[in-house]
Amino acid sequence: MRAVVLDGAGSIEVRELPDPEPGSGELVVAPAAVGICGTDLHLATGDYPTGRFPVVPGHEFAGTVVSVGPGVSGFAEGDRVCVDPNVACGGCAQCMSGAPNLCPDLVPIGVTVDGACAELVRVPVRVAYHLPSDVDDETGALIEPFACVLHGASRIGPVAGQRVLVYGAGSIGLLAVAYARAEGAASIEVVEPSAIRRSAALEFGADQVAAPGELAATRDVDLVVEASGSPQAVADALGRLAARGTLLQMGVVSPTATIDLAPYDLFDRELSLVGSQSLATAYPDAVRAMAGLPGLASRMVTHTFGLTDYAAALDAARSDQARKVQILPQQ
Repeated sequence: MRAVVLDGAGSIEVRELPDPEPGSGELVVAPAAVGICGTDLHLATGDYPTGRFPVVPGHEFAGTVVSVGPGVSGFAEGDRVCVDPNVACGGCAQCMSGAPNLCPDLVPIGVTVDGACAELVRVPVRVAYHLPSDVDDETGALIEPFACVLHGASRIGPVAGQRVLVYGAGSIGLLAVAYARAEGAASIEVVEPSAIRRSAALEFGADQVAAPGELAATRDVDLVVEASGSPQAVADALGRLAARGTLLQMGVVSPTATIDLAPYDLFDRELSLVGSQSLATAYPDAVRAMAGLPGLASRMVTHTFGLTDYAAALDAARSDQARKVQILPQQ
C-alpha cells in the first residue's frame, strides 16, 4: 500500500509499505477522508513530544472496513466507520476516572502508531464506530475535532449568557464558535489573522471578528477559547479576561514555548486556567451529534489532496487560505 511517512526531522515521503493484516480484535480500514490539524503540523517537523518516528500520520478519519480480525463482532467488510484515534489502556487511574486521554500508556493512532494517511490502516475494534448513513466520509473525518470541542466544553461551566472570545478560526475554532452559538452565548468574538477564516467565523455564528492587534484593550471576556496554538494569543487572552473569567486552552502550542504570567492576576481576579487535551470520552457523543449538522463538510473543508501531495496539503493547512484541509487516500 502507499503511505505517507514522517521521520520527525522534516522529511515527508510517500512509500510502499506492507498491507496491514488485522489481528485479534482489530479491523483494517480503507480511509476515505483524513483531516489535517495542528498536531500534524507539529509532527511533520518533529515538534510534538509524544510523536514516535517514523510514523504514518492521520488521526481524524473515516472510511470503509476491508477486513475483520478474529474475535470481532458487530462489524463486517464494507461497513462505513469512523475511529476514535486514542487507544487507552482502560485500567489505569486516569482511564478509570474518565480521562483516557491522559492515560500514561495511551497509543494515539497517527502519532505513536501508523495512522490513516495511507491506503489502509489497522485499528482496534473498540475505538471504531459505525458512521451514520446520512453522514458522508468528509463529515465523518470531522467527528474527531468536534469531539475535542465537546470535551473542552465539558471542562468548563455553561456557555449560555457568556461573553466568548475565540482565538483561531481553524476547524477547532470554527466548531467552538458553532457550539457557543448553539449553547446561547451572549456574544462571540473571534481573533484570526486570515481574512478567509474570519469570514468563515461569521458564517459559523460569530458576532464580530478581528485580526490580531485590532481588539480594544478591555477586560470584559467571560470565556476565552484559545484554539490557535500561538503563545502570543495565550498571553493576550489572559489580559482580556473579566473577573472570574476562564481561559480554555485547546490550541497545540510548541512544548518549548513560554509566556509571562502574573500570579497576582490569578489571585486578584479569581481567574481560571483550564487545559483541554484531545477528546477524552466525547467521541460517541460526537458521532451521535454529527448527524444533526448536515452540510458541515461543505462549509468547513476547502482543500483536498491525494497522498502524494501531502507536503502541499501541509502548506495549505499553514496558509491563510484554508478552513480545513483533508487527504483523500483512495484518490
